[in-house]
Amino acid sequence: MAIPPLKEPSEEWQKALLALVPQAEPSLRGVSPVAKGSEVGAIIAAIALEMQSRVSTPVNYSHVVATTQADVYRVVLQFDEENVGLHALDLARRMIEAVVSGKEFDLTAEQEALADLANDICLGPSTRAMVDAAQERGIPIRRLTEGSLVQLGYGSKQRKILAAATSYTSAISEDIVQDKDLTRRLLLEVGLPVPAGRPASSPEDAWAAAQEIGLPVVVKPRDGNQGRGVALNLFTREQVAAAYAAALEESSSIIVEQFATGLDFRLLVIGRELVAASQRQPAQVIGDGIHTISELIAEENKNPKRASGHAAALSKIRIDAVALAVLSEQEVTPDSIPERDRVILIRRNANLSTGGTAVDVTDMVHPTIRDAAIESAQAVGLDICGIDLVAHDISLPLSSRNGSIIELNARPGLRMHLFPSEGQPRPVGKTVIDMMFPAGESGRIPIVAVTGVNGKTTTARFISHLLTQTGLTVGLTSTDGVFVGSRMLDDGDCSGPKSARIVLSNPMVDAAVLETARGGILREGLSFDRCDVAVVTNIGDGDHLGISDIDTVEQLSVVKSCVVGAVSPEGHAVLNATDPLVVSMAPKCAGKTIYFANEADHSVIREHRKAGGKAIFTRDGSIIRAEGETEEVFMPLAEIPLTHNGRVGFQVENTLAALGATWALRLPDQHVRSAARTFQPSLDLNAGRFNTLQLKGLTVIVDYGHNTSALRKMAEAVRSFPHEKRICVYSAAGDRRDQDIITQGALLGSDYDTVWLYEGDYCRGRETGKIMDLMAKGLESATRTTRIEKIVGALKALDLAIADAEPGSLLVIQADTADETVQHLKKTYGAV
Repeated sequence: MAIPPLKEPSEEWQKALLALVPQAEPSLRGVSPVAKGSEVGAIIAAIALEMQSRVSTPVNYSHVVATTQADVYRVVLQFDEENVGLHALDLARRMIEAVVSGKEFDLTAEQEALADLANDICLGPSTRAMVDAAQERGIPIRRLTEGSLVQLGYGSKQRKILAAATSYTSAISEDIVQDKDLTRRLLLEVGLPVPAGRPASSPEDAWAAAQEIGLPVVVKPRDGNQGRGVALNLFTREQVAAAYAAALEESSSIIVEQFATGLDFRLLVIGRELVAASQRQPAQVIGDGIHTISELIAEENKNPKRASGHAAALSKIRIDAVALAVLSEQEVTPDSIPERDRVILIRRNANLSTGGTAVDVTDMVHPTIRDAAIESAQAVGLDICGIDLVAHDISLPLSSRNGSIIELNARPGLRMHLFPSEGQPRPVGKTVIDMMFPAGESGRIPIVAVTGVNGKTTTARFISHLLTQTGLTVGLTSTDGVFVGSRMLDDGDCSGPKSARIVLSNPMVDAAVLETARGGILREGLSFDRCDVAVVTNIGDGDHLGISDIDTVEQLSVVKSCVVGAVSPEGHAVLNATDPLVVSMAPKCAGKTIYFANEADHSVIREHRKAGGKAIFTRDGSIIRAEGETEEVFMPLAEIPLTHNGRVGFQVENTLAALGATWALRLPDQHVRSAARTFQPSLDLNAGRFNTLQLKGLTVIVDYGHNTSALRKMAEAVRSFPHEKRICVYSAAGDRRDQDIITQGALLGSDYDTVWLYEGDYCRGRETGKIMDLMAKGLESATRTTRIEKIVGALKALDLAIADAEPGSLLVIQADTADETVQHLKKTYGAV
């Protein structure tokens, strides 16, 4: 957000802001009249938080961060619904601009507009109660639509809710209760008390049905809901005809039923338990001898507990055809002025959706009525069922004189039980969640998040392979795509939160391994609330510096450390003991730390073991696992193909990181050892990550490494090969800083005789040839390179280098697009 300087500063604008939003005072206190951008940013954030809290869920976190651009600050703001947060932020900015410039600002109108937006898009009370209960249980949530469809949990452990319907709600049951006449007949068959009734095909047939059943009667839509189109206590032919016409506005099929006398109750059954009961009262107003009925309704609708639809505890009272008929029965109209204390009914049915209120009576329900409610829900097969009951006294036994089941409701509203007008609120949202997730179930699957600068993809692939061999269906995201089991769902760089959400929402996924890159963290944060294992491979010299205001390796490490901060208290961070910036992340981990290193006697590991901590490292050609003073030889490096018999140091580190992660997950050792032996550094299992091939008399290494740290590690590995002649095909991404590209060129010059520079798909705004020129500049200080070629086109450079190389040479190909390079090598040269 760009924050303009205050050209004519004064203390008056601060006072004006306080007058508008007194709650912003803590942020205004101490701000100088000549406000700096960061201070204005803090005020904007404070006002935006306050405005959100007024219209939706209370929020309280904000942070203002400077950027490399003058007068531009990042305002980080907590929100419950993103659009509400964005609008609140914009409201705060416009408010300050208005106050500073001396213009009028109608905060009341702005707050009402924000409240309307919140009512439209925020979760309603029923869904919110279930979501809050899930969060209290530590169950992950993800809203899937702008409506009420919410995913609870991840992968194969997930469930879904849609309002008060769950993954367990039967579609057949919903269809049954949608047909009120069918529901009545099914309840009658199992011996439950229901009113007599039948469908009616016309106003005349409705009157005939009324005479058959006996007056008074009820006329209602056969498949209606929320009390719309329902008319009660009808005695005359005219009333029945008018009610029939009103019901036709809601449905093409109408039923007539016997009117049951007594009080109106709503019983809520969840599973096989009656969890709440309310006595409902129809919408009404009380005369004062001064105002009309319309004016009294308008005044009652100002009650902050009332809102349109289901956004608040109560619904607004509205005048419609049914309401007009009810008023007419009382010989009044909306323009009538009722005498003082006269109760005017607006509806006869007591649904909250038509403006009614509710009083909790759960503790008064007689056991026979409780049992009948549970049996009725079971009769139609609903896991969550709202039972409409009319009885004279709910505390007395159910009998032909005391109790009649009027309707059953799928997806019943929960708000009358959550926010009763009188009586004790009932935690029905929690009851729903406890039914869906019994004790001990959290809706979670194992999540391993892998970050760092180099080695992320190899480590993520290796962990995924190890998990797969235990029989789990693994979801993997990486720079090469999204995979569920062996199936690719998406290709390209898929190391961000969008790809991770694809995996976490897939119902086939038993465990997730998520490569988590810097860019996605900066754009959207993490896709998960917490993980079981966070692996940080390294920071080293860094990468992507100079992008998104991340200019130093220290800043980069802060970004990467977000993954460590997401580790659950029962989880582990698996950290590189040889990288000080990675080691510095350990305090952010709420769980435990496992350090890894390609050396046994590193000081970080020694001190960690002294404190009883876990570490995994190498000694004498074997991988050792240690906890405190206890050690065990896990397996020889020679048995793990990825390490090339322990010769490639960075692959040894990746192996240690992967085995550390599976140790943290408590996978069976025998499965891990067996799987580690089968993870080949091949083009199929680990494409573009130090694949060694024999092509046309050449030893070819294909690797994706593209930064200074990767080049240094590659050089160490290459020196272990006996070849006298070394050739490299190399490029760099165009969005890297000039000095970083020059440094990469300089590093090439000390290890390769011939360097083929190329530009491929990652120029990223650079002019053609500019990347090669910068690398060539670095190569000017070369101690070994004697020949430099510049080629436009990655595959063209590869082909020329292979054709030019002498047999017996070592050729290193840096593949900026690993999949394209691998497919070309397979198709053109028969590489396997």
